[in-house]
Amino acid sequence: MKRTIFAAVLATAFSINAWGNPDAMAEKPYIFASQSAQITAVVEAINHETREVTLRGPQGNAVSFVASEEARNLGQVQVGDIVNAEYVRSLSIEVVAGDGTEAGAGGITAAGRSEEGEMPAGVVMDAQVVTATVEEINLGANTFKLKFPDGVVQEFTARDPENLKRAEVGDLVVITKTESLALAVEKTSAE
Repeated sequence: MKRTIFAAVLATAFSINAWGNPDAMAEKPYIFASQSAQITAVVEAINHETREVTLRGPQGNAVSFVASEEARNLGQVQVGDIVNAEYVRSLSIEVVAGDGTEAGAGGITAAGRSEEGEMPAGVVMDAQVVTATVEEINLGANTFKLKFPDGVVQEFTARDPENLKRAEVGDLVVITKTESLALAVEKTSAE
């Protein structure tokens, strides 16, 4: 993940109190946001030999693609079958008390798919975590500096100066971004 993406998000983290907690001012700044989208499409055409599939979406738009060999059980899909897809992404930014831990970054990707002989289905999830160390807090200028795992220090402006008062030099800012996509094909009820 790029540092430029974090600029606006980090400023937001220092501008929003922890949600749903009346004692939020006693805690470190925290924010969580999530978005999801669901779509259902109908298989309009399929060529099992070339693995080309055409789907028609709910607004009548069609898209064609060639399914990879990883798309298990494609031979079971027929014209008229329903494809359900859900995409979810979330972002959390949490300031935690520093315990001497260095800034770092890591991630994990996991995937799964239907068993042989079942209708095609699969899910993939990717999670990335970056921690940065609070290097400086300037209440007068309403700014803070973070040191990222690569050693680069970057300055940000907080929208809410009260949140700067709730953080300390040496604290860690934990940024977690997750994305997941799930697909499932189901037979139409006419079959």
